[in-house]
Amino acid sequence: MGIEDFGGGLNPQSDVLVVTTNDVPGYRVQQVIGEVFGLTVRSRHIGSQIGAGLKSMIGGELKGLTKTLVETRNQAMERLIEQARARGANAVLMMRFDVTEAADVGTEVCAYGTAVVIAPGE
Repeated sequence: MGIEDFGGGLNPQSDVLVVTTNDVPGYRVQQVIGEVFGLTVRSRHIGSQIGAGLKSMIGGELKGLTKTLVETRNQAMERLIEQARARGANAVLMMRFDVTEAADVGTEVCAYGTAVVIAPGE
């Protein structure tokens, strides 16, 4: 597995800009649309749980679980962008992730932020 298997983020050519900052340098917020989120819940399969259990005894990174979490976060981001686009936004400010256990059967990942319309200018 290469480093590309463990990186996050989406297509930089997307029509919706997603940032973790309050603003975008060189742009002004024309309209605040409101909160948007993308949610996914992934269950763990028995093979990954056994592998993780064995790996935890000897130490080291759980690469299979790391890759699964990256894929899960990317799916949550895709859903966030779809919701922002559907509501007329061209950007999402203050994007964050929230990750929680879902009743001991999986992991819930939520990407959330503020959907806005931005335009060049100060």
